[in-house]
Amino acid sequence: MNTPIKNFTQSDLASLMKELGQPSFRAKQLYEWLYSKGAQSYEDMTNLPAKLRAQLSEEYPLYVPSVLEEAVSNDGTHKLLLEYHDGVCVETVAIPSRNGDRLTVCFSTQAGCPMACAFCATGKEGLTRNLTAGEIVDQIVTVQRLMGRRVTNVVGMGQGEPLLNYDNVLGALRIINDEKGLGIGARHICISTCGIIPGIGRFAEEPEQFTLAVSLHAAQQDVRLELMPKTSGFPLPELKQSLLRYIEKTNRRVTFEYIMIDGVNDTDADLTALLDFCKGLLCHINLIPINSIPESPYKPSASRTIDKWIAETGRHGIETTLRDSRGSDIAGACGQLKNTFTNGR
Repeated sequence: MNTPIKNFTQSDLASLMKELGQPSFRAKQLYEWLYSKGAQSYEDMTNLPAKLRAQLSEEYPLYVPSVLEEAVSNDGTHKLLLEYHDGVCVETVAIPSRNGDRLTVCFSTQAGCPMACAFCATGKEGLTRNLTAGEIVDQIVTVQRLMGRRVTNVVGMGQGEPLLNYDNVLGALRIINDEKGLGIGARHICISTCGIIPGIGRFAEEPEQFTLAVSLHAAQQDVRLELMPKTSGFPLPELKQSLLRYIEKTNRRVTFEYIMIDGVNDTDADLTALLDFCKGLLCHINLIPINSIPESPYKPSASRTIDKWIAETGRHGIETTLRDSRGSDIAGACGQLKNTFTNGR
Protein backbone atom coordinates (compact mmCIF):
# COMPACT_ATOMS: atom_id res chain seq x y z
CA MET A 1 0.00 0.00 0.00
CA ASN A 2 1.29 3.45 -0.88
CA THR A 3 2.08 5.80 2.02
CA PRO A 4 -0.24 8.81 2.36
CA ILE A 5 1.72 12.03 1.83
CA LYS A 6 0.53 13.49 5.13
CA ASN A 7 2.25 10.68 7.00
CA PHE A 8 5.56 12.34 6.11
CA THR A 9 7.24 14.86 8.40
CA GLN A 10 8.83 17.97 6.95
CA SER A 11 12.24 16.28 6.99
CA ASP A 12 10.70 13.17 5.41
CA LEU A 13 9.39 15.33 2.57
CA ALA A 14 12.88 16.72 2.02
CA SER A 15 14.25 13.18 1.78
CA LEU A 16 11.45 12.17 -0.58
CA MET A 17 12.10 15.07 -2.93
CA LYS A 18 15.79 14.16 -2.99
CA GLU A 19 14.90 10.54 -3.84
CA LEU A 20 12.68 11.76 -6.67
CA GLY A 21 15.46 13.91 -8.09
CA GLN A 22 13.75 17.19 -7.22
CA PRO A 23 15.42 20.37 -5.96
CA SER A 24 15.25 20.85 -2.20
CA PHE A 25 12.83 23.78 -2.36
CA ARG A 26 10.11 21.44 -3.66
CA ALA A 27 9.76 19.98 -0.15
CA LYS A 28 8.98 23.43 1.24
CA GLN A 29 6.45 24.09 -1.52
CA LEU A 30 4.75 20.74 -0.94
CA TYR A 31 4.63 21.23 2.84
CA GLU A 32 3.03 24.67 2.47
CA TRP A 33 0.43 23.32 0.03
CA LEU A 34 -0.49 20.51 2.40
CA TYR A 35 -0.97 22.68 5.47
CA SER A 36 -0.84 26.48 5.25
CA LYS A 37 -2.66 26.48 1.89
CA GLY A 38 -4.85 23.46 2.66
CA ALA A 39 -4.66 21.91 -0.81
CA GLN A 40 -7.53 19.52 -1.59
CA SER A 41 -5.63 17.67 -4.31
CA TYR A 42 -2.27 17.62 -6.07
CA GLU A 43 -3.88 19.48 -8.95
CA ASP A 44 -4.16 22.51 -6.65
CA MET A 45 -0.36 22.64 -6.34
CA THR A 46 0.17 24.77 -9.42
CA ASN A 47 3.84 25.63 -8.80
CA LEU A 48 4.83 21.94 -8.78
CA PRO A 49 5.71 20.34 -12.14
CA ALA A 50 2.85 18.33 -13.66
CA LYS A 51 5.03 15.21 -13.90
CA LEU A 52 5.88 15.42 -10.18
CA ARG A 53 2.23 15.93 -9.26
CA ALA A 54 1.24 12.87 -11.28
CA GLN A 55 3.93 10.75 -9.64
CA LEU A 56 2.99 11.90 -6.14
CA SER A 57 -0.69 11.28 -6.83
CA GLU A 58 0.03 7.72 -7.91
CA GLU A 59 2.51 6.78 -5.20
CA TYR A 60 1.70 9.03 -2.21
CA PRO A 61 -2.07 9.62 -2.03
CA LEU A 62 -3.33 12.92 -0.68
CA TYR A 63 -6.33 12.18 1.49
CA VAL A 64 -8.68 14.91 2.69
CA PRO A 65 -11.41 14.11 5.23
CA SER A 66 -15.02 14.28 4.09
CA VAL A 67 -17.46 16.42 6.05
CA LEU A 68 -20.43 14.14 6.71
CA GLU A 69 -22.29 16.77 8.69
CA GLU A 70 -21.85 20.31 9.98
CA ALA A 71 -24.12 21.31 12.85
CA VAL A 72 -24.35 24.88 14.12
CA SER A 73 -25.33 25.70 17.69
CA ASN A 74 -27.52 28.57 18.76
CA ASP A 75 -24.39 30.06 20.37
CA GLY A 76 -22.39 29.95 17.12
CA THR A 77 -20.42 26.78 17.86
CA HIS A 78 -19.86 24.50 14.86
CA LYS A 79 -19.51 20.72 15.17
CA LEU A 80 -18.12 18.74 12.24
CA LEU A 81 -18.47 15.01 11.76
CA LEU A 82 -15.46 14.05 9.64
CA GLU A 83 -14.75 10.80 7.82
CA TYR A 84 -11.21 9.75 6.91
CA HIS A 85 -10.24 7.71 3.87
CA ASP A 86 -10.64 4.36 5.67
CA GLY A 87 -14.16 5.13 6.91
CA VAL A 88 -13.11 6.08 10.45
CA CYS A 89 -14.97 9.11 11.82
CA VAL A 90 -14.21 11.77 14.43
CA GLU A 91 -15.87 14.93 15.62
CA THR A 92 -14.27 18.37 15.72
CA VAL A 93 -15.70 21.48 17.35
CA ALA A 94 -15.06 25.09 16.30
CA ILE A 95 -15.89 27.75 18.89
CA PRO A 96 -15.90 31.43 17.91
CA SER A 97 -15.39 33.74 20.88
CA ARG A 98 -18.41 35.79 21.82
CA ASN A 99 -16.66 39.02 20.79
CA GLY A 100 -15.59 37.45 17.50
CA ASP A 101 -11.84 38.01 17.80
CA ARG A 102 -10.85 34.35 18.36
CA LEU A 103 -11.71 31.03 16.78
CA THR A 104 -10.83 27.99 18.87
CA VAL A 105 -10.84 24.44 17.53
CA CYS A 106 -11.29 21.51 19.89
CA PHE A 107 -9.65 18.68 17.97
CA SER A 108 -9.66 14.91 18.42
CA THR A 109 -6.47 12.86 18.76
CA GLN A 110 -7.94 9.37 18.55
CA ALA A 111 -11.02 7.85 16.92
CA GLY A 112 -12.86 6.90 20.07
CA CYS A 113 -11.06 6.68 23.40
CA PRO A 114 -9.71 3.85 25.58
CA MET A 115 -10.11 5.67 28.90
CA ALA A 116 -13.80 4.76 29.48
CA CYS A 117 -14.57 7.74 31.73
CA ALA A 118 -18.04 7.29 33.18
CA PHE A 119 -19.25 10.79 32.32
CA CYS A 120 -18.02 10.86 28.70
CA ALA A 121 -19.91 9.73 25.60
CA THR A 122 -16.68 9.11 23.69
CA GLY A 123 -15.36 6.75 26.37
CA LYS A 124 -18.44 4.56 26.05
CA GLU A 125 -17.52 3.87 22.41
CA GLY A 126 -14.04 2.47 23.06
CA LEU A 127 -10.98 3.05 20.88
CA THR A 128 -11.01 2.52 17.12
CA ARG A 129 -7.49 3.75 16.31
CA ASN A 130 -4.96 6.54 16.75
CA LEU A 131 -5.08 9.48 14.37
CA THR A 132 -1.97 10.40 12.38
CA ALA A 133 -0.39 13.83 12.69
CA GLY A 134 -1.80 14.80 9.30
CA GLU A 135 -5.30 13.68 10.26
CA ILE A 136 -5.16 15.80 13.41
CA VAL A 137 -3.99 18.88 11.51
CA ASP A 138 -6.64 18.26 8.84
CA GLN A 139 -9.32 19.00 11.42
CA ILE A 140 -8.07 22.56 11.84
CA VAL A 141 -7.50 23.00 8.10
CA THR A 142 -11.06 21.83 7.41
CA VAL A 143 -12.50 24.31 9.91
CA GLN A 144 -10.55 27.17 8.32
CA ARG A 145 -11.79 26.21 4.87
CA LEU A 146 -15.44 25.86 5.84
CA MET A 147 -15.61 28.92 8.09
CA GLY A 148 -13.45 31.12 5.87
CA ARG A 149 -11.32 32.45 8.67
CA ARG A 150 -8.11 31.70 10.50
CA VAL A 151 -8.11 29.54 13.61
CA THR A 152 -6.36 31.34 16.48
CA ASN A 153 -6.39 28.74 19.27
CA VAL A 154 -6.46 24.95 19.38
CA VAL A 155 -7.13 22.53 22.23
CA GLY A 156 -6.67 18.77 22.18
CA MET A 157 -9.81 18.17 24.21
CA GLY A 158 -11.90 16.26 21.68
CA GLN A 159 -12.08 12.50 21.32
CA GLY A 160 -9.18 10.47 22.64
CA GLU A 161 -6.34 10.68 25.16
CA PRO A 162 -3.57 12.73 23.52
CA LEU A 163 -0.70 11.33 25.56
CA LEU A 164 -1.56 7.78 24.48
CA ASN A 165 -0.90 8.90 20.89
CA TYR A 166 2.12 10.97 21.84
CA ASP A 167 4.30 10.97 18.72
CA ASN A 168 1.46 11.71 16.31
CA VAL A 169 0.05 14.41 18.58
CA LEU A 170 3.41 16.12 19.02
CA GLY A 171 4.01 15.96 15.28
CA ALA A 172 0.64 17.62 14.72
CA LEU A 173 1.32 20.32 17.31
CA ARG A 174 4.56 21.20 15.57
CA ILE A 175 2.84 21.53 12.19
CA ILE A 176 0.13 23.66 13.80
CA ASN A 177 2.80 25.84 15.42
CA ASP A 178 5.17 26.05 12.43
CA GLU A 179 5.11 29.37 10.54
CA LYS A 180 5.13 27.37 7.30
CA GLY A 181 2.34 25.18 8.66
CA LEU A 182 -0.63 26.81 10.39
CA GLY A 183 1.38 29.43 12.29
CA ILE A 184 -0.51 29.27 15.60
CA GLY A 185 1.56 30.36 18.60
CA ALA A 186 2.63 27.64 21.04
CA ARG A 187 0.93 29.34 23.97
CA HIS A 188 -2.34 29.14 22.03
CA ILE A 189 -1.97 25.36 21.69
CA CYS A 190 -3.12 23.15 24.58
CA ILE A 191 -3.56 19.45 25.11
CA SER A 192 -5.62 17.82 27.82
CA THR A 193 -4.73 14.54 29.50
CA CYS A 194 -6.43 12.27 32.01
CA GLY A 195 -3.07 12.16 33.78
CA ILE A 196 -0.82 9.81 31.80
CA ILE A 197 2.30 10.29 33.91
CA PRO A 198 4.97 9.09 31.42
CA GLY A 199 3.47 11.38 28.77
CA ILE A 200 3.52 14.36 31.13
CA GLY A 201 7.20 13.68 31.75
CA ARG A 202 7.94 13.62 28.02
CA PHE A 203 5.85 16.74 27.40
CA ALA A 204 7.85 18.65 30.01
CA GLU A 205 11.01 18.07 27.97
CA GLU A 206 9.69 19.50 24.70
CA PRO A 207 11.23 22.88 23.76
CA GLU A 208 7.98 24.51 22.63
CA GLN A 209 5.77 26.37 25.10
CA PHE A 210 2.67 24.27 24.48
CA THR A 211 0.29 24.32 27.43
CA LEU A 212 -1.11 21.46 29.50
CA ALA A 213 -4.50 20.77 31.03
CA VAL A 214 -5.29 17.80 33.27
CA SER A 215 -8.74 16.24 33.47
CA LEU A 216 -8.80 15.82 37.23
CA HIS A 217 -12.53 15.62 38.07
CA ALA A 218 -11.86 14.35 41.60
CA ALA A 219 -9.06 14.72 44.15
CA GLN A 220 -10.16 11.77 46.25
CA GLN A 221 -8.73 8.55 44.83
CA ASP A 222 -11.87 6.43 45.25
CA VAL A 223 -14.09 9.05 43.63
CA ARG A 224 -11.66 9.53 40.76
CA LEU A 225 -11.54 5.80 40.09
CA GLU A 226 -15.33 5.66 40.05
CA LEU A 227 -15.39 8.35 37.37
CA MET A 228 -12.13 7.48 35.56
CA PRO A 229 -11.41 3.78 36.14
CA LYS A 230 -8.56 3.56 33.60
CA THR A 231 -6.47 6.03 35.64
CA SER A 232 -5.81 3.37 38.30
CA GLY A 233 -2.20 3.08 37.18
CA PHE A 234 -1.63 6.80 37.78
CA PRO A 235 -2.65 7.45 41.44
CA LEU A 236 -3.13 11.01 42.59
CA PRO A 237 0.04 11.31 44.73
CA GLU A 238 2.18 10.20 41.77
CA LEU A 239 0.24 12.48 39.41
CA LYS A 240 0.93 15.43 41.69
CA GLN A 241 4.64 14.64 41.78
CA SER A 242 4.74 14.50 37.98
CA LEU A 243 3.03 17.88 37.79
CA LEU A 244 5.46 19.39 40.29
CA ARG A 245 8.30 18.20 38.04
CA TYR A 246 6.50 19.56 34.96
CA ILE A 247 6.04 23.00 36.55
CA GLU A 248 9.61 23.10 37.82
CA LYS A 249 10.93 22.19 34.37
CA THR A 250 8.69 24.47 32.28
CA ASN A 251 7.65 27.22 34.70
CA ARG A 252 4.20 26.95 33.11
CA ARG A 253 0.87 26.83 34.87
CA VAL A 254 -1.27 23.69 34.67
CA THR A 255 -5.05 23.92 34.24
CA PHE A 256 -7.19 21.41 36.11
CA GLU A 257 -10.48 20.55 34.46
CA TYR A 258 -13.08 19.54 36.99
CA ILE A 259 -16.54 18.40 35.91
CA MET A 260 -19.05 19.22 38.64
CA ILE A 261 -21.46 16.33 39.30
CA ASP A 262 -24.19 16.67 41.88
CA GLY A 263 -23.61 14.43 44.89
CA VAL A 264 -20.68 12.60 43.29
CA ASN A 265 -17.59 14.84 43.33
CA ASP A 266 -18.92 18.13 44.75
CA THR A 267 -19.11 17.45 48.48
CA ASP A 268 -17.24 19.40 51.17
CA ALA A 269 -14.79 16.46 51.40
CA ASP A 270 -14.16 16.72 47.65
CA LEU A 271 -13.49 20.44 47.96
CA THR A 272 -11.06 19.90 50.84
CA ALA A 273 -9.24 17.21 48.85
CA LEU A 274 -8.98 19.51 45.82
CA LEU A 275 -7.54 22.34 47.90
CA ASP A 276 -4.97 19.94 49.37
CA PHE A 277 -4.05 18.57 45.93
CA CYS A 278 -3.44 22.07 44.59
CA LYS A 279 -1.09 23.09 47.43
CA GLY A 280 2.33 23.93 46.03
CA LEU A 281 1.18 23.73 42.40
CA LEU A 282 1.15 26.60 39.91
CA CYS A 283 -2.35 25.92 38.69
CA HIS A 284 -5.73 27.18 37.55
CA ILE A 285 -9.03 25.35 38.07
CA ASN A 286 -11.69 25.23 35.39
CA LEU A 287 -15.05 24.09 36.79
CA ILE A 288 -17.39 22.51 34.24
CA PRO A 289 -21.02 21.68 35.10
CA ILE A 290 -21.54 18.25 33.56
CA ASN A 291 -23.30 18.17 30.20
CA SER A 292 -26.02 15.64 29.60
CA ILE A 293 -25.29 12.46 27.65
CA PRO A 294 -27.81 9.71 26.85
CA GLU A 295 -28.54 7.20 29.62
CA SER A 296 -26.28 8.96 32.12
CA PRO A 297 -27.41 9.19 35.76
CA TYR A 298 -25.22 12.24 36.40
CA LYS A 299 -26.63 15.73 36.96
CA PRO A 300 -24.78 19.06 37.19
CA SER A 301 -24.00 20.54 40.59
CA ALA A 302 -26.24 23.26 41.96
CA SER A 303 -25.25 26.85 41.20
CA ARG A 304 -24.81 27.58 44.91
CA THR A 305 -22.34 24.70 45.18
CA ILE A 306 -20.31 25.97 42.24
CA ASP A 307 -20.32 29.50 43.67
CA LYS A 308 -19.07 28.11 46.99
CA TRP A 309 -16.22 26.27 45.28
CA ILE A 310 -15.16 29.34 43.33
CA ALA A 311 -15.19 31.46 46.47
CA GLU A 312 -13.33 28.92 48.60
CA THR A 313 -10.60 28.15 46.06
CA GLY A 314 -10.17 31.89 45.52
CA ARG A 315 -9.78 32.37 49.26
CA HIS A 316 -6.89 29.90 49.10
CA GLY A 317 -5.24 31.86 46.30
CA ILE A 318 -6.22 29.49 43.47
CA GLU A 319 -7.62 31.15 40.35
CA THR A 320 -10.84 29.36 39.44
CA THR A 321 -13.22 29.96 36.55
CA LEU A 322 -16.53 28.50 35.45
CA ARG A 323 -16.35 27.04 31.94
CA ASP A 324 -18.46 28.91 29.41
CA SER A 325 -19.82 25.66 28.01
CA ARG A 326 -20.66 25.96 24.34
CA GLY A 327 -22.43 23.76 21.81
CA SER A 328 -24.44 21.56 24.18
CA ASP A 329 -27.56 21.85 22.00
CA ILE A 330 -25.70 20.07 19.17
CA ALA A 331 -23.93 17.56 21.47
CA GLY A 332 -20.69 19.43 20.89
CA ALA A 333 -19.80 20.33 24.47
CA CYS A 334 -17.37 18.68 26.88
CA GLY A 335 -18.00 14.95 27.19
CA GLN A 336 -20.66 14.78 24.46
CA LEU A 337 -18.66 13.82 21.35
CA LYS A 338 -19.87 10.48 20.01
CA ASN A 339 -19.67 10.50 16.19
CA THR A 340 -23.42 10.80 15.74
CA PHE A 341 -25.51 12.86 13.34
CA THR A 342 -27.46 15.56 15.13
CA ASN A 343 -30.44 14.88 12.85
CA GLY A 344 -30.55 11.28 13.99
CA ARG A 345 -29.33 9.57 10.79
